[in-house]
Amino acid sequence: MTASVCKYRALWRSGRGTTRQASRRPRPLATHLRLLFGLTGLSLACGGEAEVATLSGGEGSGGGRSGSESPIVLRPDRILDGRGGSLTGREVVVHGELITAVAEAGSTEGARVYDLPGTTLLPGLIDTHVHLGWHFDRETDRLHSAASTDGPQERVLYAAENGWNMLRSGVTTVQSVGGPEDSPVRDAIAGGSLPGPRVLTSIRPVTAGTGDPDDIRAHVDEVAAAGADVIKIFASESIRVGGGPTLSQEQLDAACGRAREQGLRAVVHAHGPESARRAALAGCAQIEHGALLDRATLQLLAERGLYYDPHIHLIFDNYFANAERYLGIGNYTAEGFAQMDAAVPVALETFREALTVDGLDIVFGTDAVAGAHGHNWKELVYRVEEGGQDPMAAVVSATSLAARSLGLDDTLGAVEAGFAADLIAVAGDPTVDIRSIERVVFVMRAGRVYRNDPVTGSSRR
Repeated sequence: MTASVCKYRALWRSGRGTTRQASRRPRPLATHLRLLFGLTGLSLACGGEAEVATLSGGEGSGGGRSGSESPIVLRPDRILDGRGGSLTGREVVVHGELITAVAEAGSTEGARVYDLPGTTLLPGLIDTHVHLGWHFDRETDRLHSAASTDGPQERVLYAAENGWNMLRSGVTTVQSVGGPEDSPVRDAIAGGSLPGPRVLTSIRPVTAGTGDPDDIRAHVDEVAAAGADVIKIFASESIRVGGGPTLSQEQLDAACGRAREQGLRAVVHAHGPESARRAALAGCAQIEHGALLDRATLQLLAERGLYYDPHIHLIFDNYFANAERYLGIGNYTAEGFAQMDAAVPVALETFREALTVDGLDIVFGTDAVAGAHGHNWKELVYRVEEGGQDPMAAVVSATSLAARSLGLDDTLGAVEAGFAADLIAVAGDPTVDIRSIERVVFVMRAGRVYRNDPVTGSSRR
């Protein structure tokens, strides 16, 4: 178990998780997680650590400060509104979990003020494709697999750690596609007893092994009843084995049709043109990966109103950096890695082509797996520096456009009164230097401050 997970254990013991300034005393995190996991304690190789871990090195550490009692004011050098606009001479006012105003700088009285000189304030990043529970096992330091000794409780802890790493890096909402460990983490974060990004999860995917159209419809009903926020569908093979189609048109019609009947979006793993075309004709909502798509298929996605979520850098870079921790597990073979290596330039060219397709909505997603959580920003940088995407368009793809793809654009992804106070500040201006997106110095989610680095930020009354 990594040191970060052990710090979580100390945090849970102390009850110093995300605190609420309310009249009743919140349930300690340790108590919540004992109920959640059905455990009497959490040893998990932490060696009996008793020290209390803090959530951040700066003001607002130790559980996130809430603005429920008095307003909070954020004063950066500039604001990116998430919709393509840039503002200066403004401050953002937060009360409780919501943005209540974007006002003239210095005009708000009686508030707790966070001065953020040299920074750009923008909506928290939204990653539309992560795998929250993927991790390297404690005993082997290799990818978790069917042969692993880690149990479901430990997988939940790893998912919590991954969520925290992403939150600190500026990702305030994730769509995890997905595993059963996502649900308790999602619910604990939503309940305020665990720090992390907002989580949407598919719980269990539709695959070729799910069965015929009737079996697929039954599966969608089951995961919907289990609380899934989205339906994940594998309509093609992995890129490591060629990426060919695996579901018929009838199977995709059943999956996406039943998802719509359940009021859920359907996102589809599809590398090649045929699987993506079938998904588009079935009325699915979003294509994941799409590394091998041609222009005609990209145009079909635009015509049919599907979102396109390409993953062109972080996933490959992370696999190559951690090859020894993946090799020999499933289709992570030498041949599979060679296939991925060959796919890198193809995926980049597909992305560049997609940028030229009128009306195609390209959203931000990373396919963050074990080793990648907290490095999500690298995908955005690569899209701009190597893919040629406009920096402001890249920011929009990770904020308001990503929120719209999740059906949450009336509450997330914009700096606007009435929207959730999910806000980050970065040193510099990402529309001038996209690498500024890495230099996160301030993180707020739902009005609570989880990071405020003292180098550039300060807080005063």
